[in-house]
Amino acid sequence: MKAALVEQYHEPLAIRDIPEPAHDSDGVVVEVKACGVCRSDWHGWQGEWPGFTGGSLPHIFGHEFVGLVSDIGNNVSRYSVGDRVIVPFTLGCGHCEYCRSGHSNVCPTVSMPGFSYDGGFAQYVTVPDADANLVKLPDAVDFTDAAGMGCRLMTAYHGIVEVGQIHPGDWLVVYGAGGVGLSATLVATSAGANVIAVDIADDKLALARKVGAIATINSRETDPVEAVRELTDGGADKSVDALGISETLHNAVNSLRSRGTHIQIGMTAEGPVGDVALTINDLIAKEIDFRGSFGMPAVEFRYLLNQVAAGKMKPGQLVTKTIALSEVSDALTAMSTYNTVGTTVITDFTR
Repeated sequence: MKAALVEQYHEPLAIRDIPEPAHDSDGVVVEVKACGVCRSDWHGWQGEWPGFTGGSLPHIFGHEFVGLVSDIGNNVSRYSVGDRVIVPFTLGCGHCEYCRSGHSNVCPTVSMPGFSYDGGFAQYVTVPDADANLVKLPDAVDFTDAAGMGCRLMTAYHGIVEVGQIHPGDWLVVYGAGGVGLSATLVATSAGANVIAVDIADDKLALARKVGAIATINSRETDPVEAVRELTDGGADKSVDALGISETLHNAVNSLRSRGTHIQIGMTAEGPVGDVALTINDLIAKEIDFRGSFGMPAVEFRYLLNQVAAGKMKPGQLVTKTIALSEVSDALTAMSTYNTVGTTVITDFTR
């Protein structure tokens, strides 16, 4: 099969012909039909998250993939060859207390395709413990739109709906209008929230308005915290940092009114460089609720997919470019200068 391999961090990916992966008795092999290129892939390509990949190269990234089941293990009972599927990027063991209670995204032995093992920048990928982890994709959702849901939309959905408990009429400020931030804007708008999007790029803010933001702030031109407080008459009810850097995290927390809730979705780099200092006394005095959000468990997918299949949420609005496997390096390089808008999806795996 063809695959795009990271053989050296920071260097262009190599397109190689390699053997197809093999599954165990509980797993399946998925023929990839579409795969998003995510900023998390960029972090991995930069060598920033060796704890996820084990630090060994060569490696195949890609965790936002959808496709067809092409082979199954003897113990798999819920899926058949030819089934259309979407794959959560956090896969649980299916047996621990967290998996049994519907929180497979925080399973102690969670695995992540494209990080824990080779992922979707290839024609075929394995999925372990398939009965617990795979999700059937409705016929009404095409592969490109489904890949656009990828980790960005699924992560945003879990963060906004389950972790953030968004309510109609809530003021939500989203810092960062990349893939996760735009997805959070789309999800929260669908839930009836009033979304303010903050970024430094006008083209990204324009797309945020297209998917539902009622106000946008260019933080290069305006103090975003003061602007949010003015727009909301004192501060947002809830905030999201979708980027994971010190500036956006601090601004997101400081944009909240007393007793507001912050949802941290953007991940920082590993190690001390990723540490972000917060003024704890301010969190205490304002009774700020700070919540982390990671991935989305398989059991929550039916709610998201029902909305998409019914046309109530349109993730295709976020897909701005489709590419071939050989163009992944260009997509990752563009992320180094934040020179991307919306979601890029690989749809051609033959070259």
